[in-house]
Amino acid sequence: MRETPVTLEGPVGALEALLLEVPDAKGIALVCHPNPVQGGTMLNKVVSTLQRTARDAGYTTLRFNYRGTGASEGAHDMGLGEVDDAESATNWLRARYPDLPLVILGFSFGGFVAAALAGRLEARDETVAKLFMVAPAVMRLPKGMELSTQSSMTIIQPDADEVIAPEEVYAWSQGYAERPHELLKVAECGHFFHGKLTDLRDLVQPRL
Repeated sequence: MRETPVTLEGPVGALEALLLEVPDAKGIALVCHPNPVQGGTMLNKVVSTLQRTARDAGYTTLRFNYRGTGASEGAHDMGLGEVDDAESATNWLRARYPDLPLVILGFSFGGFVAAALAGRLEARDETVAKLFMVAPAVMRLPKGMELSTQSSMTIIQPDADEVIAPEEVYAWSQGYAERPHELLKVAECGHFFHGKLTDLRDLVQPRL
């Protein structure tokens, strides 16, 4: 099975995306990529691992480039603009597969996007079945932002992360203790999961 290039209509222009349709899919999975200003795209190896893991678990997958990244139109916003892009991608997926449950996965900056998007969707009474935040940029989540309270939430944090301070993620998780979720720490692992991508897959797959 190979991904098919698709173009979606985003809030500020066309968004470049890759769709993989799985026969008899048990759900749809949206994957959000890391910081575009620092070279993050939908082809990032962690994003690719998440996409393949969701595919192998029986999900139809969509990954996309935020505004100003790759062939996507517009300019970087580095904030809620990218959440708007992810919302447009979700709306496109929902329209195409209205009866399938939605899973959102995000890496690094994409973890912020995924969390913000899940909260936004839930606020309008849309269900997010599962939320995965991998080495998430939790410091970008504004205080008081509506976050998801219903979805099954998993945070996966490398304990030797050189980009996102693990202590910040652990503290955020602890401060969010009233919201049931799972925090998984990956030992001897850096931000980009060098040599640890199979560990990441093995943590995500049984939870999908």
